[in-house]
Amino acid sequence: MARKKTLHSNQPAKKRLKPEPYYFITPAIALLILFAVLPILIALVISFTDMDLRGITDWSNISFIGLENYRVLLSDPIFWTSLYNTFFYVIIGVPLVIICSLGAALLLNYGSNKLFQFFRVIYYMPAITNIVAIAVIWGFLYNVSYGLFNQILGFLHSGPVLWLEDPTIAKLSLIILAVWKGIGINMLIYLAALQAIPKDYYEAATIDGASRRQQFFKITFPLLGFATFFITVTTLIGWLQFFEEPFVMTQGGPLDGTISIALFIYETGFSYSNFGYAAAASFVLFVIIIIATLIQFKLRKTQEDL
Repeated sequence: MARKKTLHSNQPAKKRLKPEPYYFITPAIALLILFAVLPILIALVISFTDMDLRGITDWSNISFIGLENYRVLLSDPIFWTSLYNTFFYVIIGVPLVIICSLGAALLLNYGSNKLFQFFRVIYYMPAITNIVAIAVIWGFLYNVSYGLFNQILGFLHSGPVLWLEDPTIAKLSLIILAVWKGIGINMLIYLAALQAIPKDYYEAATIDGASRRQQFFKITFPLLGFATFFITVTTLIGWLQFFEEPFVMTQGGPLDGTISIALFIYETGFSYSNFGYAAAASFVLFVIIIIATLIQFKLRKTQEDL
């Protein structure tokens, strides 16, 4: 009996799961399901129907049409134009935001006096400014006849630029505006990451004779890897949902030259009341965002394994 008692005492006791932690995370999980998971599922269901304004008031007007919305979507030239424009924004805008944010953070990291603090506020102000106010100001700047940019080009004896009238130039004009607006938050993230790097690394590198360029590529940039990864993912997702700038500045014109997928979804759903078709487009955008994010995580994991 004593031996059995000893063997029983050596067995590890099972830990009881305490319910208290689940009480704290339940509200967050409920909100996540209510405002994130559930809308995605609803959009997926709606994308298989011909839902419109009549269907909202009377569900008997909704018919299940299967993959018809997706079939029509893949043959819609405006959808492909919006897809091309969105990738154009992403390919040019995302690297520009990252480079400009990192450059601004490096410049502002050289000092901490009031002058540097003032410029930190200046760089951050566009991020908290209302997009409508920004659009009005930049609309005057881009004006062909009396805009400041064309006035400056006139002093340089250069012809006026059709900033918002030519499809390609209009896309670049919106990218410039969005980059200017998006630098502030990313700059603060980079600035915080730069100030977290121990100064001992730079002192040791200086003693070893490393130049500023070598210190940046061997110390600063590698240690900013996680900040760069976070900024890249969030910026990429934001630019894939590029909406406010073309909606306010150009309404997707000229000739659908600036329409994005997000603006295409908005116009299809709220201007033409074709909610089923808009839901199909939104789910395509959702899949694109998921794929792009997974690629970023895969590249990050590959870099960590090297």
